[in-house]
Amino acid sequence: MAKKKRKKFSSTFTFFLLLFAVIATGTYFVTKYLNRPKFVRYKDFGIDIPVNYTIHGIDVSRHQSIIDWEDVQSMQSDDVRIGFGFMKATEGIMSVDARFKKNWFEAKKAGIPRGAYHFFNAGKSGKAQARNFIQTVHLEAGDLPPVLDVEQIRGTSVINLQQRVSDWITLVEEHYNVKPIIYTNADFYENYLAGKFDDYPLWVAHYLVKDKPRIKRKWIFWQHNETGRVNGIRAFVDFNVFNGDSTDFQNLLMKN
Repeated sequence: MAKKKRKKFSSTFTFFLLLFAVIATGTYFVTKYLNRPKFVRYKDFGIDIPVNYTIHGIDVSRHQSIIDWEDVQSMQSDDVRIGFGFMKATEGIMSVDARFKKNWFEAKKAGIPRGAYHFFNAGKSGKAQARNFIQTVHLEAGDLPPVLDVEQIRGTSVINLQQRVSDWITLVEEHYNVKPIIYTNADFYENYLAGKFDDYPLWVAHYLVKDKPRIKRKWIFWQHNETGRVNGIRAFVDFNVFNGDSTDFQNLLMKN
């Protein structure tokens, strides 16, 4: 009988030892995951980049001057490469970015998914600004949806701002048959746009934060830095991440 009791004690001890080992191992990996750095310094890009996202991209305008999009496409640092590029197309009711046509063509040629944005003038007609964008930008399958960059109120009342933004979005959505993306910073959205355009995809600018931008609503792109360096671009460039995986990104692209 004594031998049987020792055997039972030995089995129980082994069980609890294995259970402890499993719990300890699980705790180690959970703690390691939770405490892993949210941003990692990428020397080649010259900035800290959030590592919890897999698709990274840039946005440019004439201020970046001549861009070698082949160099942009071929650059890679560890697991990060440029997976998309937004470019300024138009501003206000008449202006077209001086580098847009070249950037639009060269990005496509280099195989970089491209998107076009309009810089909104809050004091001008939203409909007239929409027509400027539509006349300039011809979207194709594989392109990103159109973007409205609205970040200045310019003394306009909130009601007028919201109406003009709505006018722009309505015409552009009807023309391209896709919901436009709204780009703005976190504070501007919460102060002037929240509650009126929550059904539209949001591209939010918010710097000096970790993990994700501090905004309550769902967002699709996050501009997290404006001083990045990329091969083929001689000036600083804005860096962004996409909030989703490769399947989500493909589903976002224009189909026709």
